[in-house]
Amino acid sequence: MVADRLDDGVRIAQLLASEVTGNESALRGLTVVDADTDVEATTDGALAYRIARETPEGGDAAAADAAPGAALAEVYVQPDRARIEAIGAPEAAATAAAEADLRVRPKAVRPPRTLVFVEDGAQVKRALTVLEALRGEPGAD
Repeated sequence: MVADRLDDGVRIAQLLASEVTGNESALRGLTVVDADTDVEATTDGALAYRIARETPEGGDAAAADAAPGAALAEVYVQPDRARIEAIGAPEAAATAAAEADLRVRPKAVRPPRTLVFVEDGAQVKRALTVLEALRGEPGAD
């Protein structure tokens, strides 16, 4: 049994970003944008980066199946966890997070968002299902 667990919010967010940029399967077409490489975790959460659809090669937005460059989620870092704020398709994100056994709650803003908490480095792989759900939703942009 492993005694140590990764509960550093900045490191968890880095692992998640690495999975998004390196995943060539269900997350193909997503990218990390507006990354703050010097982000420091805060109690309320500091914006580390956004996850958006890639712009098609040549920048031809008409060739994309959804709005390229539109942020689907924002990732915030807190001292002991990372938080994904699903901007597009909050209901799909909530369902995927619950099925992946991640802590989830709605955020009462207009338009509504869903908060998904990634509290351990081991939960990063499970959090990918949330991003897959966002990517798959046509209204998620």
